[in-house]
Amino acid sequence: MLEFRGFKSKIQRIFFVLIVQLFVVSAGFASDHNDSTSVSEGFNAGEMIMHHVLDANEIHIFDGLSFPLPILLYTANGFDVFSYGQFLDAHHHPTLDYTSPSTGNTYRSNHGHLVQLNESGEEIAHSGWGVNDHSFVDFSITKNVVGIFIVLIVMFLVFLSSAKAYSKGIGRTSAPKGVQSFLEPMILFIRDEVARPSIGKKYERFMPFLLSIFFFIWIGNILGLIPFIGGLNITGNIAVTLVLATLTFIVTIFSGNKGFWMHIVQPPGVPAWLLPIMWPIEIIGVISKPIVLTLRLFANITAGHIIILSFTGLIFIFYNSSGAGVAYGVSVGSVLFSVFMLSLELLVAFLQAYVFTLLSAIYFGQAVEDHH
Repeated sequence: MLEFRGFKSKIQRIFFVLIVQLFVVSAGFASDHNDSTSVSEGFNAGEMIMHHVLDANEIHIFDGLSFPLPILLYTANGFDVFSYGQFLDAHHHPTLDYTSPSTGNTYRSNHGHLVQLNESGEEIAHSGWGVNDHSFVDFSITKNVVGIFIVLIVMFLVFLSSAKAYSKGIGRTSAPKGVQSFLEPMILFIRDEVARPSIGKKYERFMPFLLSIFFFIWIGNILGLIPFIGGLNITGNIAVTLVLATLTFIVTIFSGNKGFWMHIVQPPGVPAWLLPIMWPIEIIGVISKPIVLTLRLFANITAGHIIILSFTGLIFIFYNSSGAGVAYGVSVGSVLFSVFMLSLELLVAFLQAYVFTLLSAIYFGQAVEDHH
């Protein structure tokens, strides 16, 4: 009971901090867009939402405060390494061209995509999978990459500190403390409620993967709800969710026993003449599993961010159309709905990590199940 109360109090503290951040950032966001330029040009809600949801080469806190990230390009003329700040003008807008002193290549940031220009300013190459006269490979550090590194560092620090405490006997002969009291209920939940019922007696071999993927998604989801660090929408990036789903797919395929593959090649109870029709269906069923994992996590996390940003954008839409008085009235409802959505997103952050882990465990259980 004491462990549960400690865990509950930590969740309440996280929720309180996020709520305070939402109010402060909403005020800061309003001050950023409440200038004469914004009013005269009009507020573009779609552009604002996409700017915060999509990946970028800079971490943008608010207007006037951003952190350009490194650009790493492998071109036909060699490597180019420079800062994204080379594209930014005095107002931090990516309107400048940059010529590399090492290779002589000239680059431009075209709506977030890097392109190479010739002497006349025409596009001659863009980022791609190969290196030739018409494309180059982009290894740039984006804000989502920074977010992934942050999540990994947090996971290493948390798990190593907890493991160190267990090695000293804390948590075995006495009640867990600090980080242990937060991690232990989650680990036991994944083991007893996810891995063991879904996989069976062979669940222990999959526990490291399930715990890693659960905490990576959960911490990444929470990180995306913290406005002060630039809106790192890690799990709202379909490339990230695709990699996670592909890892689950690879583990499932390589863990499959004879019964798993025989169920695909020769499903039980199916006559021989029907097998050529069943094979494509079975193959599609196997391939569709990682696709479902990819889209479910990506869509749910991205939708939550878009809804919160949409409520915030309503303030400035009404400001431009009806004036400050109406905007202040709308802001009350917008902030309240944003707070409600943020509290709901805290639940979704855990729920999506749980669902992804549960489905992965179910797929593993199907692969190692003893067929008779």
